[in-house]
Amino acid sequence: MTTSSTTPALRIGLLGAGPWARNTQAPALAAHPGVELSGVWGRRAEAADALAAAHGTRAYTGEEGIDALLEASDAVAFALPPDVQAPLAVRAAEAGRHLLMDKPVATTVAGARAVAEAAEKSGVASVVFCTLRFAPETAAWIAEQAAVDGWFTARAQWLGSLYAAGSSSEYADSPWRREKGGLWDVGPHALSVLIPVLGDVEHLTAAAGPADTTHLILRHTSGASSTVTLGLSAPPGAAGVEIELRGERGTASVPGWAGAETAFRGAVDALAEAVRTGVPHACDARFGLHLTELLSAAEAQAGA
Repeated sequence: MTTSSTTPALRIGLLGAGPWARNTQAPALAAHPGVELSGVWGRRAEAADALAAAHGTRAYTGEEGIDALLEASDAVAFALPPDVQAPLAVRAAEAGRHLLMDKPVATTVAGARAVAEAAEKSGVASVVFCTLRFAPETAAWIAEQAAVDGWFTARAQWLGSLYAAGSSSEYADSPWRREKGGLWDVGPHALSVLIPVLGDVEHLTAAAGPADTTHLILRHTSGASSTVTLGLSAPPGAAGVEIELRGERGTASVPGWAGAETAFRGAVDALAEAVRTGVPHACDARFGLHLTELLSAAEAQAGA
C-alpha cells in the first residue's frame, strides 16, 4: 500500500512490547509507507520505552496509557497473550478503533465472541494475523488452490521445537504458549490455510500425541478430508512445516515464505483496504471467533 499526498497515514498504535512486538509488529509498522506508528504500550514501562525509542514514537504504560494510545490512533495492533488481547480489543472497538489482532483472538469462545460482536456493533474493520494468509508467497498459493476444484484430501504438519531440550528461543518464556501448546499457537495457521481451500470444517476429531502434540482429523464442506498434526515440543530434527493437498489434478505443497515481518506488512495492507472500502476481510474477527470455536472443540476432545 502506498499513500498519496491527499491520503493521510493510518495511525496505528501497538499494544505489547515483548519479543513478538519487537521482532515483527513494531518494525513492520514503523517501516510501512502508509502507516504512522502512533505509539507503543507495554505492561512494563522499560520495555515500552525501549521499543518506542527504537522506532521514534511515544511510549505508554498503565491503564491511562491505553486510553491515551487509543485517543492518538485510528487502529491498534496487538502483540499480547490472547486472553489479554481479547478484552482490550473489545475496549478498542468500542472506542471506534480498527483492530489488527494476533491469533488466536482468545482461547475461550466467549472471549472471541465478545471481540467479534464489539467489532460488528462499532462498525470497525478487523484483521486476524494468521501468517500464511498474508505472506505474499503463501497468500497467492492459497488463492490459486482455492480456485481449483476436486481436492480429495490434505495433510498439514506444523511442528516446532520451542519446548524441546536445549531450546533457547525467547518465545519459550511465553506462559500462554506453554499452557495451551501447539494446538492454540500454530493451529490457527494450519486451519487458516485449509478452510479457504477445502471449505469449512463440518466434523472434527482430535487426539493427544506426545508432549503438547495434537492430531486432528477434519471433514470439510467440499467433501474433502484433512489431517493436521500440531506441536511445539518436537525434537529439532523433526520440526518443520508441511501442507500438502491431493486431488484430481495431482498434489500441491505450500511454498516457503519470507518471514513474519513481511507477512505482517501484508496484514497491515489488508486492514487498510478494509478501512478504505468497508468490505470485511475474510480473516477478520468473525473468522477469528470461528477458529477459537474449532480449537476449543479440539481441546475438549483431546483432553478427554
